[in-house]
Amino acid sequence: MAADIPIPRRAWLARLDWAGSIHPAPTLFGPLCALALLAGVGLCLLLPALPSLVTLRALLASGLALAWRGRALRPFGVLLAGLAFAGLQAGAALDAQLPQGLQGKPLAVQGRISGLPVHDIQRSGFELLVDDDAVQPGALRGKTVRLSWYEHDPTRRMRLRAGSRWAFQVRLRAPRGLRNPGGSDAEKYALAARIAASGFVLDPAAARPLAAPAGVDAWRERMSQRIAHAVPGKAGGYVQALALGDTRALDAIDWARLRAAGLTHLIAISGFHVGLVAGFVALVFAALWWLWPTLGHWLPRPFAAGAGALIGAFGYAALTGMAVPTLRTAVMIAVLVAARWLRRRQRMADALALGCIVLLLLDPLAVLGAGFWLSFAGVAWLLWCLPEGDGKSVGPMVRGFLAAQAVASLGLLPLTVVLFGQASLAGPVANLVAVPWWSLVVVPLSLLGVLAETLHAGLGQWFWQASAWCFELLWPALCRIADSPLAMAWLPESGWYALPLALLGAFWLLLPRGLPGRWLALLLWLPLLYPARELPQRGEVELTVIDVGQGLSVLVRTAHHSLLYDMGPALPDGFDAGERAVIPALHALGVSRLDAGVISHGDNDHAGGRQAVAAVFPMPLVLAPEGSPAAGNAFCRAGQTWQWDGVRFRILHPADGFPYLGNEAACVLRIETAHGSALLTGDIGQYVERKLLAEQPAQLRSDVIVVAHHGSAGSSAQAFVAATGARLALVSTGADNRFRHPRAEVVRRWCAAGAEVLDTSRSGAMRVWLARTGLQLRERRADRPRLWDAVRRRGETAGLCYAPEFLRP
Repeated sequence: MAADIPIPRRAWLARLDWAGSIHPAPTLFGPLCALALLAGVGLCLLLPALPSLVTLRALLASGLALAWRGRALRPFGVLLAGLAFAGLQAGAALDAQLPQGLQGKPLAVQGRISGLPVHDIQRSGFELLVDDDAVQPGALRGKTVRLSWYEHDPTRRMRLRAGSRWAFQVRLRAPRGLRNPGGSDAEKYALAARIAASGFVLDPAAARPLAAPAGVDAWRERMSQRIAHAVPGKAGGYVQALALGDTRALDAIDWARLRAAGLTHLIAISGFHVGLVAGFVALVFAALWWLWPTLGHWLPRPFAAGAGALIGAFGYAALTGMAVPTLRTAVMIAVLVAARWLRRRQRMADALALGCIVLLLLDPLAVLGAGFWLSFAGVAWLLWCLPEGDGKSVGPMVRGFLAAQAVASLGLLPLTVVLFGQASLAGPVANLVAVPWWSLVVVPLSLLGVLAETLHAGLGQWFWQASAWCFELLWPALCRIADSPLAMAWLPESGWYALPLALLGAFWLLLPRGLPGRWLALLLWLPLLYPARELPQRGEVELTVIDVGQGLSVLVRTAHHSLLYDMGPALPDGFDAGERAVIPALHALGVSRLDAGVISHGDNDHAGGRQAVAAVFPMPLVLAPEGSPAAGNAFCRAGQTWQWDGVRFRILHPADGFPYLGNEAACVLRIETAHGSALLTGDIGQYVERKLLAEQPAQLRSDVIVVAHHGSAGSSAQAFVAATGARLALVSTGADNRFRHPRAEVVRRWCAAGAEVLDTSRSGAMRVWLARTGLQLRERRADRPRLWDAVRRRGETAGLCYAPEFLRP
């Protein structure tokens, strides 16, 4: 649809002027310099490591000089300045994180709760802005830390209120996260949010409130509670989200439906909200000047209306947390108001460029968030592609709205695929009805409720109830659309070059009609929509040890089949590795179905994620030891064999009649190919190792082994290690885990036997191929290094010991 949008030739030439290509000396705050600044910031944050402080300062000085004096080289100077400025900001944020010497030590801190606390069944999570005084630990003064409060009794935890001050005993560590294909990067988020450390409250009984809630966050929480009281149920949660940006009442099912229907952008506080508030406040100011004309002697009415728009825009943006879309709109409103005050005609492209420049100068790390790219890219696509109308006739307005949906769907598709690994096929249809209804009816009613409740307690409930009623008129239909199996497509992870090629293809498709070869642009989408999946050939096998923290999950793939061995932990604090790590990794690796699953034994760190995984990837066959609390639909017994695509699978343990003994009853799986073999051992200990050595020693010989029980001292006996002859020993552990896995003596045994030992807490997810070309290995952190990588910044090496003959593609 978007490819047929008519663009007059003169308008198309104006788009070239919009990009700044006609001007020999681009203005410092024009679109071309905005693109250069964005490119510099983006390039810096793509670096595997930051340049030295001296280099960054020299680049900043050189860039500013070129931008100010070198007219022809101004964009290049802005790019250099942006790169250096982002590097200085990122370096300062990384240096502010908790030093190694304080990690894991009990600390006493005081501070104010910022943002809205999230309360789960057994845990409350919140961010604490530590006081900036001499009483606090020096490395934490004035810093933000993310804390968890674990306690079965929720009444004590519910005392945590936004804006209140508390004193805690805590245990902290620098931000660490899982690294998987398709998974979220917690370390990147911590850097963007300037989180100095994360941890938990040591003694909840000793936590002391110091001051009552106060400030903007306290007001947001009080108003959100009033909405929940006035509109109980699911609709009330959506009114809270649409009015205040409080999404705590939305569960995983809600978010899945919003993603499938392509409606997540409407739930976040958007620029449209800001525009509504700014316009309303401007009208109020104009009405006051109309009622009391004498005010015009002090300030003309147009100036007063503009001031009202600024107050409304920035006030509402502050009340809702200064998210990127709201701040972008507020800045653009400020530019338009200033242009009107100065009696200058301001192009929307210039306003967008200035908004981008201001945001990047305020916080260059904002580009690490998906909201920045979706926000600015959406507006930029519309400015480029949609012709201007007179706004007087209904037909062109309707056609313009439909064209806007087409442009947004096509232009933003590459970004949504890269950022989220998915494409909403139902999004264009759902947005056609949801955007006007929510934006023009549901959101205004919810905002009027907030205004009325602010003026007088109790007045807002009528507006909120009307907003919820209007929301529920449409929501069941949107749910049916979202629940359709055709609503959303998951796409495998693509190479770095796929996004620029797809954006170029979208640009090419949206050029004016009549230009030759537009449909050839579809070829540029192929690397994004059909990336290379690196599947094994017949007779080959691929193993991926997914980074699930302190647990285990291994994907085994042959040419046409997939098996999942264990599914990671699901913890009481709400972290489900099946949902957060395993499912995204399977989608990113291009797995469309699982042919079988193995639950090695019933412990939570191996079986906890099963429910989440099975909801997305139903498994026709699930093997588990007899008597396991995490039962399958068949028992794994020694001697079972099957063959897929020239690869043989064999169960070595437990034997018939072996009682369920927890770890010792774990299913041991051997995978045999013509190019080598692999052994998955679950959590067996030295008793079962000796049993296997006595009964079937020849079956233990393997090129690759997933080390038993996460490298605990109760497994990997010397004789067992020698019998395997493994060249590669993979360990799955959580960073800084309390068990101190893998144990040093276990690592030494494997290293002494000639194996290379790798750990998910250092390497991230690990992919291993047993193929015709030999044994190949790829580590996620090494393959995609990032400047915020905590492991690399601490000087840790991924491998605990190395065997250099392996091929690392």
